[in-house]
Amino acid sequence: MGKYCTARAVLNHDSMEIQTLSEQFCEYSRYIRGYSLDTVRRYRATIRQFQHSSNLTQISDCTEEAVRAFFYRGRLERSWRPSTFVTYHKSLVVFFRWCVQHGHLAANPTDGIEVPKGAKPLPSRLGKQDAMRVLECVQNAPYPYRFQRYRNHAIVATFMFAGLRKKELLGLSMTDVDCEARSIYVRRGKGAKDRLVPMSATLAGILRCYVDDRQRLMKTCTSFFASLNRDIGLTDAGLKRILERIKRSTGLNVTAHKLRHTFATLMLEGGCDIFSLSRMMGHSDIKTTTIYLAATAEHLRGQMAKHPLN
Repeated sequence: MGKYCTARAVLNHDSMEIQTLSEQFCEYSRYIRGYSLDTVRRYRATIRQFQHSSNLTQISDCTEEAVRAFFYRGRLERSWRPSTFVTYHKSLVVFFRWCVQHGHLAANPTDGIEVPKGAKPLPSRLGKQDAMRVLECVQNAPYPYRFQRYRNHAIVATFMFAGLRKKELLGLSMTDVDCEARSIYVRRGKGAKDRLVPMSATLAGILRCYVDDRQRLMKTCTSFFASLNRDIGLTDAGLKRILERIKRSTGLNVTAHKLRHTFATLMLEGGCDIFSLSRMMGHSDIKTTTIYLAATAEHLRGQMAKHPLN
């Protein structure tokens, strides 16, 4: 009874501004919940877009009708894809839930809003021949400096032989990569989870060549993958330029995410079990990993050969 009275007392106060609550919510998400900066930026941008699109300033004006109209305009006027709808919906659900918990709203206005079903395309990946072509291209392409050859080859090989995400690769430090023990320690991957990824002998050899050349140039930055001209870690923009060069050289649409998908499908085709792959990929739910089963025909063909009547 006491809690109920307290909640009603809070709700009877003057309505607060959405912008003020948005900042408080983002600080809570970052420093209490420990969400990544990218997640917090997405929360802030979504709330800002909802506020401006709906022309609302007070949290008390955030009714189910107002939220429904926001999503309706997005689908009808801005041609949102189902995935875009779902992304905005997830962010607003969490924000309004926080507002309810702190007594700024009586109910979550997103509760009655249905989410559209989206298409589930197979992961975009490279086949075995194209994967070998990319590795050969990045290793043998003409470079002004030898360091670029070793570094770029090591980057593509790390994506393709270890399945790291782009942010995880850029966040590697020198102490995270152990070529002798053949392991890569991923710190605070997606969902702030740490994991240990085993390293093949092939990848270990490629990374040793890069480390030796890095030492030759006496680079001392803590980041594993270093910039060419400065003693700092490779940036997102620098990685983008490397991948763009590979695209021009091979004619293939090479992205960091596609190289990660390539790792997963090739591992399955090579006989890796789904549970081990899920751990190496850093998936919190094995259902996420199972999408790669449908993406690799060779693996499914091999499983079909196990039919007793065959």
